[in-house]
Amino acid sequence: MRIGLIADTHNLLRPEALAALQGVDHLIHAGDIGGPSILAELGRIAPLSVVRGNNDQAAWADAIPENLTLRFGAVNLYVLHDLKQLAIDPKAAGIDVVIAGHSHKPLHEVRDGVLYLNPGSAGPRRFKLRVGVGILHIEDDRARAELITLLV
Repeated sequence: MRIGLIADTHNLLRPEALAALQGVDHLIHAGDIGGPSILAELGRIAPLSVVRGNNDQAAWADAIPENLTLRFGAVNLYVLHDLKQLAIDPKAAGIDVVIAGHSHKPLHEVRDGVLYLNPGSAGPRRFKLRVGVGILHIEDDRARAELITLLV
């Protein structure tokens, strides 16, 4: 299974991001979406799970949760926008992968046996950070990730 990861589009869905996410089985947007048209476009690619970011304050975003727990096979994911607001102990909660956005900085590291991912920003460039997305591969009930640079 391939799960596309995208965050911080801020109402800009780059063609490069759409191309990189083609063929995924599911999509996760980790917040700061920017508008419902982004969700509609992503929803054409694959089933979509989303969390609200700190900039998603308009009425269209009222029903979007601040965090999600998802399960794909035996792999448990926890999705939120800002990793600094993580209010659970992922390992104790049985979470295998934590997915966040907000910082616009790509993150791919293991802490205490839990994989932490931030695909980076797929929308407007912030400072000199790269623009990118990610793919979470779930095979044999194990997760591995790749971060894809769209623009450096």
